[in-house]
Amino acid sequence: MPNGMKRALIGVMTALIVYCLLGFLILPGVAERVVNQQLAKYATVPARLERIEFNPFTLNLRLHNLHLGEPDAEQLAFERLFVDLDWDSLWSRSLHFSDIELIGPNAEVLFDIDGKLNLAELFELPSNEDTPAEDKEPLALRIDRLQLAGGRVHFADQRTQEPIDFLLDSLEFELLNFATRSDDAADAVLVARGPDGSRIKWKGQLNLSPVTSTGQLEINGLALKTFWPYVRDMAPLALNEGQLSLKTEYQLDLSKGTSLQLSDASATLASLSIDSLHGQPLLRLEQAEIAQASLDLPKRQLTLGQLRSQALESWLIREPDGQLNWQRLLASKPEPQPQPQPTDTEEQPTQDEPKPTQEGDTSDQPWRIVLRDAELRNYQLHLADNVPEPNVELELGPLDLDVRNFDSRGTAPMELKLTTEVGKQGSLLAEGQLTLTPMQGSFDVTLTGIDLRLAQPYLSPFVHLELRSGQLASQLAVELTGVEPLAFHIGGSAEITQLHTLDTIQDRDLMKWQSLQVSGLDYSYPNALQIEKIDLNQPYARFIINPDLTTNINDLLVDKPSASPNQEAPPSEAPASPEEPNVPFALRIGGIQIADGSANFSDLSLRPPFITAIQDLGGSIGTLDNRQHNAASVDIEGKVDRYAPVSIEGSLTPFEPLQSLDITTRFRQVELTTLSPYSAKFAGYRIRKGRLNLDLHYRIQQGQLNAENEVVLEELQLGEKVDSEQAVDLPVRLAVALLKDSSGTIALKIPVQGDLKNPQFDVVPIIWQTLRNLVVRAAKSPFKFLGGLVGREQADLSQILFLPGSSELDSRARSKLDALASALKERPVLRLEVEGMSAPAVDGALLAEQWLEREYQQTWYKVLQRRGDTVPADPSMLEIGEEERAAMLEGIYRSRLQQQPPAEWQSLDAEARTRQLRQAILSSRETSTALLRRLSRARAASIKDYLVDNAGLAADRVYLLDTSITQTVQDGGVPTVLHLEAE
Repeated sequence: MPNGMKRALIGVMTALIVYCLLGFLILPGVAERVVNQQLAKYATVPARLERIEFNPFTLNLRLHNLHLGEPDAEQLAFERLFVDLDWDSLWSRSLHFSDIELIGPNAEVLFDIDGKLNLAELFELPSNEDTPAEDKEPLALRIDRLQLAGGRVHFADQRTQEPIDFLLDSLEFELLNFATRSDDAADAVLVARGPDGSRIKWKGQLNLSPVTSTGQLEINGLALKTFWPYVRDMAPLALNEGQLSLKTEYQLDLSKGTSLQLSDASATLASLSIDSLHGQPLLRLEQAEIAQASLDLPKRQLTLGQLRSQALESWLIREPDGQLNWQRLLASKPEPQPQPQPTDTEEQPTQDEPKPTQEGDTSDQPWRIVLRDAELRNYQLHLADNVPEPNVELELGPLDLDVRNFDSRGTAPMELKLTTEVGKQGSLLAEGQLTLTPMQGSFDVTLTGIDLRLAQPYLSPFVHLELRSGQLASQLAVELTGVEPLAFHIGGSAEITQLHTLDTIQDRDLMKWQSLQVSGLDYSYPNALQIEKIDLNQPYARFIINPDLTTNINDLLVDKPSASPNQEAPPSEAPASPEEPNVPFALRIGGIQIADGSANFSDLSLRPPFITAIQDLGGSIGTLDNRQHNAASVDIEGKVDRYAPVSIEGSLTPFEPLQSLDITTRFRQVELTTLSPYSAKFAGYRIRKGRLNLDLHYRIQQGQLNAENEVVLEELQLGEKVDSEQAVDLPVRLAVALLKDSSGTIALKIPVQGDLKNPQFDVVPIIWQTLRNLVVRAAKSPFKFLGGLVGREQADLSQILFLPGSSELDSRARSKLDALASALKERPVLRLEVEGMSAPAVDGALLAEQWLEREYQQTWYKVLQRRGDTVPADPSMLEIGEEERAAMLEGIYRSRLQQQPPAEWQSLDAEARTRQLRQAILSSRETSTALLRRLSRARAASIKDYLVDNAGLAADRVYLLDTSITQTVQDGGVPTVLHLEAE
């Protein structure tokens, strides 16, 4: 071998040995020392690299066991780092790594309570002077394969109220064909296992020039509780459990801003359970799935192709202060983080200076959210209202909701369908379309079995009323046409069944019905309502007049305490905008049908109370329209106390009653005993028996009233007398008897006319005053009332005049008695009482003459009998001469006056003596009470005899009273007074 070759070979071998010594031994040792020195110099924690290995032939570098941090508390470490540098890096002017492997990396990512990151404080590096930024190309770097195996990351965050602490282990990462100066993207795969068995997988392509990435991200079984403290700091919500899984394809481009697009994304949220911090349940969710979702960050658009949710349960509560529990929880916001203050060298835009915007910047645009198809199933909402007392609780569910084609821009209609049960037996079905911009929509809403008792706590503060039962059902078509101003239309039908309300003060039924059906409903907000027909089945109402003359309706209102002087008055409602037209409300009801109704009326102001009932109430009311003046027909029938029919027929204009009205009301065979409390109060007598027929015919034209009131009382009999301060002081029994006709009926006609537009005109007081005047007139002037029955109103039938000393009836007296008898025949319950009377002033002298004549006849009759002469049957038939009269005169004087004639009369002649004797006898008899009473009885007997024998009046209806003596003389005659009494 030539020497030159040997020397060359020795040189090469020497160089090779030196190269090996440098590469395998010296360089790794020096590098290890330098690295550890630098770590000791700049690291803030204990740091050490255990060993460095380098293969100068393959350019393989191995770093073993890097540790930064205290023993057993390393903050950054790895077991081994393998780097395979390719030889072409020497001439390709780029770093070319064939393979990089990092085995067993371990990192502690810790944020303290002040927000400091531990990794940022591992080294204290010298500060570099600020140099102007220069656009430089990135370092030329190619990596054929980069692998991370067995990685572990511990993350802890002390900034939240409840610290976050979790571990990512089994971290695997692989990067293929990465280059910084190439348009070709590198392939990458990342797999990690999170806390609670969650798994994270990322697979995609990465490019740094420009920075772009596409790929797929998948997270399975991520426990939300791990990151929940971040949410809890924003809202006081406690998470019990919940898992999230998602999968999406993405595109990221940072060349011009931040451009992120997600496609074919799907997510699953399962077993979600959220409570308040006090342990009150708020939300439970079995599962929610999102599929076919996409996100376009530059366009600010989120699209959810499909949403499926199952078994969500939520609690919504209105607190006593009126705020919702969710509203209160979500209203609390985290404290804003302090923003870094700009340095003096930084340019600060002034307030008026607009911020520069980049071309195509859409940051100011609102997000667009699109939901193609959503199905929410088996939801359950627990609603509670703690404002009223007692509190209200309502269960909604199972609730199903379908949403189609939702777009937050709202220009296209979305389809909605809601089905849910309401309470224990109610249900709601709503289906239709809704457009957000402008706000318009149409829905078909069906309600069944809605329990109206839910409204009880809201009624109790205002009325003493208890809703015992009631259910609402409806089939409605709702059309929303605008919200500014609000405008909507409702059509369809509604029904309230089994309504039962109770007056809690009286503890009695107030109002109820079996069913109230409203068909042909057509409501246009705010000023039009049309109803085709209202059917009211088995309605009932109770009306009570209390002892203080208030009513049970007045008692229903709850007394509100008056506001204190210092209490501010509530703000008044804002006046209507002048632009809003003042359109009157239009109401039209096609007809009202009533079936099997009833009512109770009680007047407790009377003693005893008056109570009556109306049953079998039914009928119809015609069309009611406040825009037209057509009269509505009325045809209603019923019964009072089960047996007395009542009817109301006619027509009226209910919205303008003074324009036109023609109503006839009839009551038949109403038992008057039910009105006994009223008769006891105002007449002072109870009613023993009787029936009432009442016909009321009221006609109104242009405010002019023409009313006819016909009252018929059959077989009225008054009962016991009752003490009443308001009773009239009149002979009521007599008045009743005077008003009764021959069949025992009282028939009264009370016409009323007047101008209803006159505020001083009132119908009811006029009718009552007319009735009272009629009774007063009959009671105070009964004979004049009777005379009116036979056309002798001007004749005074209360007394019969007799000529002085006579009991014979003259023609005028007989005429009066004939008229009186005719009237009494019309009033069979009346009895006549005759009080025979005589007047000494005019009757005395004549009675004495008549008595003396009878004495002559009686004395002479006895003389004839003693002599045996033939005598007539009665002494009054005798005719006596003057001689016989003079002979008997002295004997009559001695026997009747019980004394002897005066002695001085002996000196008188016979004629003078006879005159003295006669005058003395007559004077002694002129004031004889016996003669006067005998005449009085004869006069009374004459009247009764004529009434019975000639006028045909029953004898038992004429009573003779004890006689009396009067000083009254009328027209030269002596009156005999007549009295009327009722049987």
